[in-house]
Amino acid sequence: MPDATRATHADPAVERLWTGATVITFVRTIASFALCLVGLWHEELTWLVVGLGVYWVGDMADGAYARLRDCETRIGGVIDMLCDRLNCAAFYLCFAALEHEMILPVAVYLFEFLVIDFFLSLAFLAWPIRSPNYFYEVDERIYRWNWSKPAKAVNSSLFAVLLLVTGWWWLGLAIAIGLVVLKCVSLRWLLQLGLPVPARVVQPAG
Repeated sequence: MPDATRATHADPAVERLWTGATVITFVRTIASFALCLVGLWHEELTWLVVGLGVYWVGDMADGAYARLRDCETRIGGVIDMLCDRLNCAAFYLCFAALEHEMILPVAVYLFEFLVIDFFLSLAFLAWPIRSPNYFYEVDERIYRWNWSKPAKAVNSSLFAVLLLVTGWWWLGLAIAIGLVVLKCVSLRWLLQLGLPVPARVVQPAG
């Protein structure tokens, strides 16, 4: 197997729960979640913004650490996705509780991110790659629109930044609807591609 392929493919021998990257993931998740709850309790948006920043910085840090220290695992990838969605839901639900006019765009965005995008992200498990970051080995088009750096920035950062900076709920709603459409198209591409099913292993009798 070529070195480049070895770097992107999963290795069952190194799969484990605790790595430096997963420790970073758990720490940033707890810290961001707590800050959002503090912001809701005190009804202060500043705490929520700090919590969002901790989530974003921690999310970049755990991925960078995993690649730098070569401890990128499928277990870590799934945990990262779950924690991303906890932090995301905590921020946006608290944000909508403080800014009621944002309830509709936040609801549409959370449906997109917590349901459609989560299914798309978990699909990498059907192939022997380490994470969605290497989905270009399966389908370059789906990767480009979902997990390339520009796609990640639009899906995770642009929506929050525009809501916070402009305060325009209608703009947030338009972006959220656009993301739903994009994710549904990506889902169609994925279903056309098909999800491999592992071969059934028949145990010998006796």
